[in-house]
Amino acid sequence: MTDWHRETAAYWDGKSVMVTGGSGFLGSHLVDELDRRSDNVDVFVPRSDEYDLRERSDIRRALQACDSDVVLHLAATVGGIGANHENPGKFFYENAVMGIELLEQARRYGVEKFTTLGTICSYPKHTPVPFSEEDLYQGYPEETNAPYGIAKKALLTQSRAYRNQYGFNSIYLMPVNLYGPQDDFDLESSHVIPAIVRKSVEARIRGDDSITAWGTGDPTREFLCVSDAADGILTATERYDSTNPVNPGSGREISIRELVERIVELTGFDSEIEWDTSKPDGQPRRRLDTSRAEDRFDWATTTSFEEGLRQTVEWYENHRETIVDS
Repeated sequence: MTDWHRETAAYWDGKSVMVTGGSGFLGSHLVDELDRRSDNVDVFVPRSDEYDLRERSDIRRALQACDSDVVLHLAATVGGIGANHENPGKFFYENAVMGIELLEQARRYGVEKFTTLGTICSYPKHTPVPFSEEDLYQGYPEETNAPYGIAKKALLTQSRAYRNQYGFNSIYLMPVNLYGPQDDFDLESSHVIPAIVRKSVEARIRGDDSITAWGTGDPTREFLCVSDAADGILTATERYDSTNPVNPGSGREISIRELVERIVELTGFDSEIEWDTSKPDGQPRRRLDTSRAEDRFDWATTTSFEEGLRQTVEWYENHRETIVDS
């Protein structure tokens, strides 16, 4: 066993860890990574059918259920551009109330460490590229994502206030757009990578002449493979203690047009891409300054974008019948 593995195992050994959203896309990968890091960690995932994390009493029951030492707050009400556009009030309220009550009740319960996942949707619409954590309050978010982004950003203010007043050890991470195996491939709620993967594979199977992508294709995005995100969150929880937010990301930028073309090629769909310019583009550019993560807790990605995309396409191809029929 290497020194690094001994260090990570020692941090988690004997701890009770509550992972909100632990049965979701990122959460399931994170729980698997926790199990790899230690064989002596008690992981508790509060299921939504038993614990409504918008309710104070249910949060208290969840904290008591595993006698939580660490809380990793991944749960969110979230979706792509369309879902954000259709549900601004719901996305604001549910994300704000979940996070605010979880932090407060965790503080009261005596939790040792609280890690909050924020979102890069909190950044101003026209943030200078690459996005630096110092620019987070320099303007209003892109309008489509603003209710969700502002609700999440409020938790950073709460985290800082609680550390200053109560000495509560909480950190705040803003991972960039995630993708990978087990993503949400539902076209009503999915983000761009799983949506285009599904459209391309299904169009190839049906023999369609084209697929439709939203917007102009001009905006750029940065993407982080979900396995890297899980590793980054746990590494930050182990090693980072500060009020300052952190951008876990890849630091690589790609246009939506090039992204769609790459996915189409990987799926073997050899036909046209039609761009529906009546649909919103969202934020013009996204690329993060990831130097703080590297400097403060020695973390960087290990999965290439090409490999991550290949894994995502393969996973969908292997599970598509279950997904399409659900």
